[in-house]
Amino acid sequence: MDVSQLQHFFDCCLGNWDIERTYHFLSRKEVERSHTKFSVRALTETLKDKVLADNAYSLAPERAELATGFQLAFHTISDKGEEVSQSLNALFVPQTEEAEGVMSGDYLRDRAYEEDRPLVSHFQFDPRSSELLMTTPYTQVVAVDSIVLLNPELRLRKILTYRRPRDGQPLSEVVLIGFGVEQKVGTAVE
Repeated sequence: MDVSQLQHFFDCCLGNWDIERTYHFLSRKEVERSHTKFSVRALTETLKDKVLADNAYSLAPERAELATGFQLAFHTISDKGEEVSQSLNALFVPQTEEAEGVMSGDYLRDRAYEEDRPLVSHFQFDPRSSELLMTTPYTQVVAVDSIVLLNPELRLRKILTYRRPRDGQPLSEVVLIGFGVEQKVGTAVE
């Protein structure tokens, strides 16, 4: 499995980003805007091991060589003055590669966004569109997050959050839609 295009995507994401997002809370009929300062650094071997241990996730040696990820920290201020800061470590473990290099696998975090706990999710990366699609089942909702790398300095973000359906049922009830423009403002300090 060739992970070079996925690694290139992550390499382009390293650095500092300014993010403007708009969230549409459908059940409350509210719109919220926010500004985020985002810092992305390469994931060290020590932190990779931490993410694996936190998730009790065993990785065969041939898969360990394919796994890649990043450290991120962010600070968000909403137009209502609410502030949120968080840092976490994320690891992507490719499992399958389909036609034209589309790759999918497990996406592990030592701390999730919606719930403060380790979490294993699913990702898909399409090198033709430079899109990383992450699907995370939380307790009450399922978040489907897309990052499209338009160029190394500009990303487009789309977030769809669904009410979590019963097991085996498809995602259908959208409770949140978010859009964002993410612009790189510098490289991360190592």
